[in-house]
Amino acid sequence: MMSKIEENIVVRALHTIQGIDVDVYSFFLFGSDITKIADISRVSREEGEMRGFQRKEIRNHVNSIVEFLNSGPVLFPNAIILALSNEIEFKQSRGPSPLNFVDVAQAGTLSIPVRPEGKRIAWIVDGQQRSLALARAKKNEIAVPVVGFVCPDIETQREQFILVNKAKPLPTRLINELLPEVNVVLPKDLTVRKLPSELCNLLNKDPRSPFYRLIRRESDSENANAIVVDTALIEAFRRNLKPPMGALSQFKISQDADADGMYRALVTYWSAVRHVFQNAWGKPPTESRLMHSAGIRAMGALMDQIMLRADSSPNPEVEVRDSLERLVPYCAWTEGTWSNLGWRWNEVQSTGQHITKLSEFLIRLDRDLSRRDR
Repeated sequence: MMSKIEENIVVRALHTIQGIDVDVYSFFLFGSDITKIADISRVSREEGEMRGFQRKEIRNHVNSIVEFLNSGPVLFPNAIILALSNEIEFKQSRGPSPLNFVDVAQAGTLSIPVRPEGKRIAWIVDGQQRSLALARAKKNEIAVPVVGFVCPDIETQREQFILVNKAKPLPTRLINELLPEVNVVLPKDLTVRKLPSELCNLLNKDPRSPFYRLIRRESDSENANAIVVDTALIEAFRRNLKPPMGALSQFKISQDADADGMYRALVTYWSAVRHVFQNAWGKPPTESRLMHSAGIRAMGALMDQIMLRADSSPNPEVEVRDSLERLVPYCAWTEGTWSNLGWRWNEVQSTGQHITKLSEFLIRLDRDLSRRDR
């Protein structure tokens, strides 16, 4: 019995090389053909491991693009970026070069196998919403520019996904969660977000952590127990990392960082918070402002002062717990009023003004009470 001959899409293409011997191709495809050759690698977690990198489909966005494509003759010059496996085949064309020819790319034909979903030889790095819209549009023969780079490994695909999308309105939480999975040199603004996100991952996965399975990450939307928004913790950690007074800054030595030391400090402090404010811990933000972004950020700011003081005491864990115990009568996480601030417990909001005022109140109160007990 003869085996089925594999279908291929063959297009004219330009080939060049970037980076360290990475093959890059530029070509045009009918919009409807993109999803025939490329899969969408959705971000998710399986057994705790990160899978994929793409955000979920934004239905309204896709529908609006479909409406535009169906409106009549349209200009659609935005390139789709694909990661290609090395199963593609490029054949360079032969012929004389014209006068003043700039030899930056070679012309030829590119043969791309067509396979079932989940087994395709390309992955969409940028343009998933556009690709879905093109596949659903009535006009399915719009010639769409495509740039593809040969890259079968997921890490490089994530790297390109982050770099391509960082200037676009891509969810901050998705980029933050992907950063720990990337081991390449990143722009400075992304580098400062990588370590806090790694610490966030550890706190969420470690059964000994006070935040075990409580942190809401982009890939773990099905976890009903996840009540703490990861961005609140990441912003708190970024403050903790700032020298000279950040509680975690002491673990940064030149370009190296003692991530284990940072993690132990975070577990020490936040475990004490869970113990002292156990009636407010683990509840949804609608029932406890301690678990609200404002509460997390404010208590994160307080960590700097308490942990730096605890480091000079003979028993740091006892010092942290005693410091927090002194604050209990003045806090209104689940009921009552923050008397010095004039807010009812559920009026605390995740705004810059509320976070700053609540942080300053707790820091000032802790300083005054600690002096009084000396």
